[in-house]
Amino acid sequence: MGGGTHRPTMDLLRSEPMQLAQLIIPIESAHCSISYLGDLGFFQFKDLNSEKSPFQRTYATQIKRCGEMARKLRFFKEQMTKVGLSPSTRSAMSDDVDLDNLEMKLGELEAELMEMNANHEKLQHSYNELIEYKLVVQKAGEFFHSAQSIAAAKQREVEAQQRGEGSIDSPLLLEQEMVTDPSKQVKLGFVSGLVPREKSLAFERILFRATRGNVFLKQSVLEGSVTDPASREKAEKNVFVVFYSGERARDKIVKICEAFGANRYPFTEDLSKQFQIITEVSGRLEELKTTIDVGLVHQTNLLQTIAYHFEQWSHLVKKEKSIYHTLSMLSIDVTKKCLVAEGWCPVFATNKIQNVLQRATVDSNSQIGTIFHVLQTKESPPTYFHTNKFTSAFQEIVDAYGIAKYQEANPGVFTIITFPFLFAVMFGDWGHGICLFLATSYFIIKEKKFSSQKLGDITEMIFGGRYVIMMMALFSIYTGLIYNEFFSVPFELFGPSAYGCRDPACRDASTAGLVKVRATYPFGVDPKWHGTRSELPFLNSLKMKMSILLGVAQMNLGIILSYFNAKFSGNELNIRYQFLPQMIFLNSLFGYLSLLIVVKWCIGSQADLYHVMIYMFLSPTDDLGENQLFFGQKFLQIVLLLAALVAVPWMLFPKPFLLKKQHEERHRGQSYALLENSLDESDEMEVCHGSSSHEEFEFSEVIVHQLIHTIEFVLGAVSNTASYLRLWALSLAHSELSSVFYDKVLLLAWGFNNIFILIVGIFVFICATVGVLLVMETLSAFLHALRLHWVEFQSKFYEGDGYKFQPFSFASLDAEDE
Repeated sequence: MGGGTHRPTMDLLRSEPMQLAQLIIPIESAHCSISYLGDLGFFQFKDLNSEKSPFQRTYATQIKRCGEMARKLRFFKEQMTKVGLSPSTRSAMSDDVDLDNLEMKLGELEAELMEMNANHEKLQHSYNELIEYKLVVQKAGEFFHSAQSIAAAKQREVEAQQRGEGSIDSPLLLEQEMVTDPSKQVKLGFVSGLVPREKSLAFERILFRATRGNVFLKQSVLEGSVTDPASREKAEKNVFVVFYSGERARDKIVKICEAFGANRYPFTEDLSKQFQIITEVSGRLEELKTTIDVGLVHQTNLLQTIAYHFEQWSHLVKKEKSIYHTLSMLSIDVTKKCLVAEGWCPVFATNKIQNVLQRATVDSNSQIGTIFHVLQTKESPPTYFHTNKFTSAFQEIVDAYGIAKYQEANPGVFTIITFPFLFAVMFGDWGHGICLFLATSYFIIKEKKFSSQKLGDITEMIFGGRYVIMMMALFSIYTGLIYNEFFSVPFELFGPSAYGCRDPACRDASTAGLVKVRATYPFGVDPKWHGTRSELPFLNSLKMKMSILLGVAQMNLGIILSYFNAKFSGNELNIRYQFLPQMIFLNSLFGYLSLLIVVKWCIGSQADLYHVMIYMFLSPTDDLGENQLFFGQKFLQIVLLLAALVAVPWMLFPKPFLLKKQHEERHRGQSYALLENSLDESDEMEVCHGSSSHEEFEFSEVIVHQLIHTIEFVLGAVSNTASYLRLWALSLAHSELSSVFYDKVLLLAWGFNNIFILIVGIFVFICATVGVLLVMETLSAFLHALRLHWVEFQSKFYEGDGYKFQPFSFASLDAEDE
């Protein structure tokens, strides 16, 4: 590779050359070596202990310790979120923090914080209870005061009646009352407290039923809400006082209060004691409030200290956990003095890996260095493309379909151009393209700001594909200039129109119309086509034929890439019996159709291409008549038709028989070289590596498999070509929608000569343009372009059954959720 051992090749067509390496690391330098490899990020470790459970592995204890520290850090983050703090991003990342010291410090901080929380909860509970108690004393005191006032008023009324003229029985009744023994009067007990307001009616009904009406309930509505001591949530409550007679009634009332979540508080009838209780409770509340505030300040200061170091601690814990998780994938040598690791790495990173391993040996004061040894294997390596911020989004489009097989031709190279171009064919309007370009330019200009922020799902998706959208916008401007559409309005940007009026009254419906008076419009569609009766038939014909040409060209590119895949892997069978017949079949039919389209455009013929293609199959020997475009067309059609018919059995039969022949010769020891080539055909033959016994060759399965591939290609050639007509359909829909919004909204509002209607019309036009054309149509064209690449293009050559190179790296630790 030359200089490839020092830097990546940046070749997107083929993935980076990979190698399977073995590392023999001394125990004393293992941690340091893995840490340095994580910083480098070019080594993908294989799990050599896959048969062991996580608890049976060597470093399970250290992983458990890191998991416990991560739990404490999550606890700290929850506490910081509750008080409105966020981890500081300005904390210095120093490497002098030891894991053991950090574990001890986190334990102390957690214990202190939990003690603070427990004390705060107790104090807050007492504070909420005292507030409720104060409210009960105040409201219940009002009950008793009003009752005493009413009783005193009635007493005065009775005394007034007794002093006045009364009945003859009055003295006798008064005497009876006077002689009543006060000790024999029944004294009522009472229970006071607060009940949730939504439960007050049910509370009253249950009390009445449980005591059979032998209670008296008095309730008062509290203004505002109070904090419940148990649930610590705001709730609207009523103060109640229940009067009862007897201990059994009291027990029932207490149980009902507990069932309804009613908080009971003691109360005294003595007015002076009530004032004393209120005074004591108020003083106690002030003390508790001061204590709670001081505790919150102390807790906030502690959390601020934690927040300053949080990112550093979190990064260290994640880093150590990933190191020990990787160490658990390594196998221990029988001497228990060294660890053996295996994994994949790019060839260009060999020197870098050896350098960091040597540095780890020096830094860990190890007497023995790490041994780096390249292993030979038949296992398929992972796929690694060295992308940048521009190419990564296009590569993600391909990877969403399937990861490329090792050193398979990568569609991502061509997707950079073909994807935005096919999108633009459907979205062609240079006004809309400029809007898209301005929107994505904002993301590109502010990319440093956005890359350091946590974005929403949709915003993050748009930001990740900002360069894809930029390319889509630029190509849309290009195709919009070809279609000559600016929000559906044509402009004479590249010179005057080639057509002019035959006479001054050419706008009149009775005139013959426009005639060509100048040279052809130099670039794109002539602006005079827009608004004419023949605009739609002309643009339909143009875009439909253009779609077929683009589709056939892209499908040919896919088949040509299958040739380069076969050539790269040295598979002559695929070249002779797959690539050649596929090219012949596709171009005998649809390549010929593309040729007819170009010839018809060049000579300006009125030939019916539908008739030509249909009767090419139905009556290939009939005379073409007025549909003949060039000399020898009839003979060429017969030759192409025969070639297409020959190509089908060419694809179907030879390959399975040749694979069977190679299999037989291989077991007779006559064709070792052919075996190497045929091993790449994993679809046709499955060979068990490391087995010396004769594998059974299922000829019937191979021929059925080849039959399916042949039928799929033959039918797919027709359906895929028809599928490219979506370019025409989407382009037409976009153009017509844009024209409708312009004519039926903007121009209609302009015609009323009313400023209010004009403002409303402009607003509706902007909303419709942004919502429908710039959002929905963009998404629609994006999805259709995606389908054309995944199905019509990539199915011709792309297997996509590889697996991605995922090296051990600390770069993505901060983005991962624990």
